[in-house]
Amino acid sequence: MIQFQYTITDPNGLHARPAGLLVKEAQKFSSAVKLTRGEKSADLFAVMGMGVKCGETVEVSVDGADETEAAQALEQFFRENF
Repeated sequence: MIQFQYTITDPNGLHARPAGLLVKEAQKFSSAVKLTRGEKSADLFAVMGMGVKCGETVEVSVDGADETEAAQALEQFFRENF
C-alpha cells in the first residue's frame, strides 16, 4: 500500500466536477483507492459525502498490483486539480 497526503487548495474544496474527474483517473488502474480526512474515510465513489473543504488535508491510500503507477498519477492529478 502506498499513501500520500494532499492539502486541498481549490477555494471550492473537493467539489463535484473535479471529484468526477478523480474517479475517472483512478479507474485507469486496478488498485483500490481510499481517501481519509480525520475520522472519515471513503472509497472514491463516496468522496463527495466527505465534505472536504479548502485547506483540509486528505490522505490517499492506493493498494494493488499497479499501486506505484496509480499513486504517482493520482498525486499529479491532485496537484493539477485541487
